[in-house]
Amino acid sequence: MSAGIRRGAFETITEQIDTVCEKMKVDETCRIRLRECERELIVHFPVRMDDGAVRVFTGFRVVHNHARGPAKGGIRYHPDVTLDEVRALSARMTLKTAVVNIPFGGAKGAVICDPKMMSLNELERLTRRYASEITMLIGPESDIPAPDVGTNPQIMAWIMDTYSMGRGYSVPAVTTGKPLEIGGSKGRFEATGRGCMIIARMATKHLDLDLSEATVVVQGFGNVGSAATKLLAREGCRIIGVSDSKGGVYNPKGLDVEDLLRYKKETSSVIGYKAAETITNAELLELECDILVPAAIGDQITENNAPSVKARIIIEGANGPTSPEADKILYDKGIFVVPDILANTGGVIISYLEWVQSLQSFFWDEAQVNDHLQKIMTVAFDEVVETSQEEKVDLRTAAYMVAVSRIATAMTLRGMFP
Repeated sequence: MSAGIRRGAFETITEQIDTVCEKMKVDETCRIRLRECERELIVHFPVRMDDGAVRVFTGFRVVHNHARGPAKGGIRYHPDVTLDEVRALSARMTLKTAVVNIPFGGAKGAVICDPKMMSLNELERLTRRYASEITMLIGPESDIPAPDVGTNPQIMAWIMDTYSMGRGYSVPAVTTGKPLEIGGSKGRFEATGRGCMIIARMATKHLDLDLSEATVVVQGFGNVGSAATKLLAREGCRIIGVSDSKGGVYNPKGLDVEDLLRYKKETSSVIGYKAAETITNAELLELECDILVPAAIGDQITENNAPSVKARIIIEGANGPTSPEADKILYDKGIFVVPDILANTGGVIISYLEWVQSLQSFFWDEAQVNDHLQKIMTVAFDEVVETSQEEKVDLRTAAYMVAVSRIATAMTLRGMFP
């Protein structure tokens, strides 16, 4: 690649899949199929705004692969989202569902918009029109959306209702991440953060460290990061650094997480919290700690700052926070990196459990849901670590190997139509 040309997100992930396919000698037909998304829908649709003006928005729904079951993936509302990003996220979902061995493929959706600048009524009109535009793809047995950046349970409720109106009856299993009152699952809100905590518990045990004495730094204090921070604090960890999009706070003696959560709710940022020193996000990633949880956005640990990362364990709560170049540096430094396609699968696992409950109209209590989550993630972690040791590769490569093996087997068994 020529100097100065930025590699696209989808190209990056397909290169990683290619490398694993070559290493595992995966059938060429499977390999070339994994390099492409199976379905890509681009929609341009009008929405009447509160002032009476009409705006045309652009949305996407991409299915990467559904060899192992219905496609599964969130819907993102963001002003800077691109088709390339959605393709990459859908491919990542294919890998995630395979590495934790739940019967889904991968998909992702998005609308280019700024939900923070829209009223509730505008968001509802946009959501319902977008849902009607992608109805040809979504369905409880074909493609099941969920919340992602910029979306929430209310938006899933509107999508479910819009889809149901077209069918003439309620179809709760068409989305996950819904409000509890219309078929959502208990434990869903904290699921991804809880999954990060479960991974931290297993990683420290594997490395013969005491989780209750671990120091933790968390980048990103949104849904995932705040839940992970709170749950790790309950495990006895000393949370020494936390950040959001505006910057971070640091106290080597430990932060009062519940007090910090209250402060963030009141001020919309952790910046200015009096019981800590203010630092930048860049400085936060380089703090000396036992566990670093990047739970914000992608491309945070790169070849430029990876040499300065001092964590013993990295648990990727965000999608793609570490570049391939940084991966090599971290591996050489002996840092135990648990990749995103394993570490942040708590959300999709609980989504799977919600889908099952919605199909059956039979619901479990939160303890049962969390018990299922614990069991699924424990098995997946053990399988990835075992593969890593047997093949003498880093955990990311091992996770890709586990996932690609399952996907390739499914494609081979199913064959090609006609």
